[in-house]
Amino acid sequence: MTKRLRFAASMALSAVVLWMPLAQAAPGTPASESRQDSTEQVLQALRADSAAASARDSQRLAELLDDREALDAALAEARESLAAASERREALEARQAEQQQRLAELSQRRDSEVGDLDGVYDVVRRHVGELRDALGESWLTVGGGARLPQRLDEQGLLDVATLQALNESLVALTVQSGRGVRFTAPVADSEGKVAPREVIRLGALSAFSEGQLLRQPDGEGPLAVAERTPTSVTEKLLAFQQGEGDVIALDPTQGEILAALAQQPSLWQRFQQGGAVGYVIVALGVAGLLVALAQYVYLLVVSLRLRRQLREPETLRDDNPLGRVLTRFDALGEGHAPEALEARLDEAILAEQPRIERGQPIVKLIAAIAPLLGLLGTVTGMIVTFQSITTFGTGDPKLMAGGISQALVTTVLGLITAVPLLFANTALSSRSRELVGVLEGRASAMLADHLESRRAAPESRRHAAPA
Repeated sequence: MTKRLRFAASMALSAVVLWMPLAQAAPGTPASESRQDSTEQVLQALRADSAAASARDSQRLAELLDDREALDAALAEARESLAAASERREALEARQAEQQQRLAELSQRRDSEVGDLDGVYDVVRRHVGELRDALGESWLTVGGGARLPQRLDEQGLLDVATLQALNESLVALTVQSGRGVRFTAPVADSEGKVAPREVIRLGALSAFSEGQLLRQPDGEGPLAVAERTPTSVTEKLLAFQQGEGDVIALDPTQGEILAALAQQPSLWQRFQQGGAVGYVIVALGVAGLLVALAQYVYLLVVSLRLRRQLREPETLRDDNPLGRVLTRFDALGEGHAPEALEARLDEAILAEQPRIERGQPIVKLIAAIAPLLGLLGTVTGMIVTFQSITTFGTGDPKLMAGGISQALVTTVLGLITAVPLLFANTALSSRSRELVGVLEGRASAMLADHLESRRAAPESRRHAAPA
């Protein structure tokens, strides 16, 4: 209809355009005749265009009518399909209702026939889950020994095959728990390099390779060596793996001991935990031990020289205290009072005593100061620990325990330093007292001999005069 309106409007507009020149031209003149001829030509062309347009419009109208019939046919076909689909839907809904009713009947029948099997299935499923959680990090599944039972579904059925598979899995796990197995598997060393190694697994307790305890992989990764294995344990494991020993070290805690060994600091790390106070304590201890050792060696040398002097009293030597004391006593000569001789002798002994007791005050002082410095380091460490607790709270006991452990290191260092120094001071004191006692004894004997000889001389002269 729109195409027809457009065609009529175009025809009317063309007629108006053609009528206007014809109305303006005068009849009977040559100009009017020429215009009439041209008008005829225009009319003929217009009629031809109108005929062509009419033909096109007719063809379009026919096509439009044909399309409408096709649309009507398609609409009818769609209505038939809709009716068929509606009938099928009704049939399916009826079948669904029937199936639901049948399902309800079967469920009721199953509930009445199964009885307590649902409870049994829940118990079995729960125990299987607990078993998998407990043995998830166990060594039983390493090395192809056994497999954990599969988890049971929430809505699964408890059948004979499921129970049989569970029984076989439990039997295999029980057998592997008491068996030692050798196998080759990739193992990551402490540097992260993975290489195949011979691994020995001891039941569900532990596994080791080349003298190193192993830890289980994270996820699907390879086995890895423990961060730290004690030297004594390494020697035993190597001997057992090579067939030369029958004593091994086990980790029955499923890796807790390995974790504790990995976190346990070495001797050097303990020393570093002492901080500046620990360094001072160790430095003083080393200095005190060096002084004590040097003085003890000196006293040993003096003791040897003193014994040689005692074996040879006629020859006085200056390389020992006794020789020097006797030399000074002989240099006094005759004519001195006994009190003066005794005083001079005591003076000579006192002059030798500082050399013999040299270093003892320093050793004694360091032995007394070292525990006090250790206590100082402990107090400062506890202050730092309590500051950390104030900042971070007491939610993590490891933080507080680690701080206290580090604070006590200085006390340990102080005691370790003081105890050997006390023994060294005791040894030096006993050795020096022994030497001083020898000096005093020999000096007193020399003085007594000298006084006795002075008294014996006048008596001998009196006895010789009458004769």
